[in-house]
Amino acid sequence: MNGNSKIILQPRDLQLFRELSVMRIADREQVMIAAGFGSITRANKRLLALTRAGFLRRFFLGFSGARKALYALSRKGATVAGVASRGPRRPQETMLVADYFTEHQLTINGLYCALKFRPIPIPHIRFHRWQSFHEPVIRGTNLIPDGYVEFKTPAGIVACFLEIDLGHESRTVWREKARRYVQLALSGVYRQTFGPERFRVLVITHSERKLYSIRTVVAEITQKIFWFAPLASVTDNFFAPVWMRPAEEIHKSLFDKTP
Repeated sequence: MNGNSKIILQPRDLQLFRELSVMRIADREQVMIAAGFGSITRANKRLLALTRAGFLRRFFLGFSGARKALYALSRKGATVAGVASRGPRRPQETMLVADYFTEHQLTINGLYCALKFRPIPIPHIRFHRWQSFHEPVIRGTNLIPDGYVEFKTPAGIVACFLEIDLGHESRTVWREKARRYVQLALSGVYRQTFGPERFRVLVITHSERKLYSIRTVVAEITQKIFWFAPLASVTDNFFAPVWMRPAEEIHKSLFDKTP
């Protein structure tokens, strides 16, 4: 790959670099959403140019017969955009096969792109901000949420931590997470750090079976703050009545339809 290729950076390129600093690694569809590409052909051409110029790093997911390209920010791209480079520590052009980090991060990115860049189908609800985490929220613990999102509503800010489980975390891990989130809610650390008075924890699982297992564990610790939904339901219907509380057998929406 020729890192000395000449290229004139555009505002959209810098926007992409900033978004990749948040997403860490992204596929073409996520890149197109985050950078505002309307054409696959134009996106492919620009991504190749940015990769050859050394601003992006490219990897491949899957096998050689059925693979797709993934992109991460290089140190060069991060420096130009004034952001951190937190992509995979893998050699350029590496083939990623059955990689848990990649699968997990792409799932987080899918939600990030949907919440930030797609219209919210409820009047008066607006995306406010997103935060990624690279260290524990509470010092001395291993509580590192998968994401944090705030929405503006007529009643104020609604804040949510995101936890995505693709089947790799045990009941013991979830019991400890539930305790730590309750500790965060009661300690005053959350309000001092983030601003809003309270938060929700949105738990998204890869299967209904896993959802039931985690709900059972969390319900032993608290009946509050936690909301649960399967990934298949929230991918295109995040704001629909697909969510459940720890000990309730009814589905709810995160927000009321009317302000």
